[in-house]
Amino acid sequence: MRYFLVLPLLAVACNDPAPSANDGPDTPPGTTIPAEEAILIHPIQHSAFAITWNEQHILVDPHGAGELYTSLPVADLVLITDIHGDHLDTTTLRALDLAHTKLIVPQAVMELLPIDMRAICVVLANGTSTEQKGIGIEAIPMYNMPDPDDPRHPKGRGNGYVLTLGDRRVYISGDTEDIPEMRALRNIDMAFVCMNEPYTMSVEQAASAVLEFKPRVVHPYHYRGKDGFSDVERFMRLVHESDPAIEVRLLEWYPE
Repeated sequence: MRYFLVLPLLAVACNDPAPSANDGPDTPPGTTIPAEEAILIHPIQHSAFAITWNEQHILVDPHGAGELYTSLPVADLVLITDIHGDHLDTTTLRALDLAHTKLIVPQAVMELLPIDMRAICVVLANGTSTEQKGIGIEAIPMYNMPDPDDPRHPKGRGNGYVLTLGDRRVYISGDTEDIPEMRALRNIDMAFVCMNEPYTMSVEQAASAVLEFKPRVVHPYHYRGKDGFSDVERFMRLVHESDPAIEVRLLEWYPE
C-alpha cells in the first residue's frame, strides 16, 4: 500500500517520491513532514482513492474489484459522485465492510443502489451540505457545458465535493468541465481535478480553472480518456509557468 502525506502548503511522498512542480533542496524526496491531523492520500485507480484524516477513513468512488480495497482500513465514509461505472460500482461496494459506513451520494446514485445500501445513504443535491463524523461535506455541481447532442453529465445529476477536514478544504471534482462553480471556489487547500476529453475537459481547460480558483495543492486524476492518457506533465507545466505557488502532485493512478 502506498500512502502520500499531503499538507496544505507542501506535499511529500512517504515512500517513492511523486514528481512535483515545487520539489527543491528544502523538500528532499522520500521524507515525511510531521503535522497534526495530517491528510493521507492513497490513489487506487482512475477516480478511486482513499483519504485518511484524524483517524477517519474516506473512500471516493470505489470501483474496479473488491481486492483493490482489502488492504485498506474500513471506511467511515464513502463518497460517490455519479452513476457511471467508474464511480458507482455496486459489486465493489458489496465487497466492502459497510457495517459502520455512511454513503454520501446524489439522488441519481441512491436510486440505483440496492435497497439495503439505501438505508445508509446521506443524499446531497448540488449546493447542499452535511457534517458526518466531524467532516464537513458540501455537494458542488459537476457537469458538461450545455450541449443537446452530448448530455454525458447533465447538471444536477452528479456531485463534486468539498470536504472540510479541520481547517483544511479538499475539493474533488468528479466528472466535469471547467464550470463556473469550480472557478468560483476559494480557500481550497487540496484539489483533485479530472481531465479526460471527450468525457470531461482538456488539460488546457483544467489548468485554466485551477489557475482561477488557486488551490494550494492539486492532484490531476481521472485522466484516462478515449484515446489514452491526458498529458498531465503538460498540465503541470501550464500551471507552474503561470503560478508557481500552486503545487502540482502527480501520483500513480494507473498501476500496471
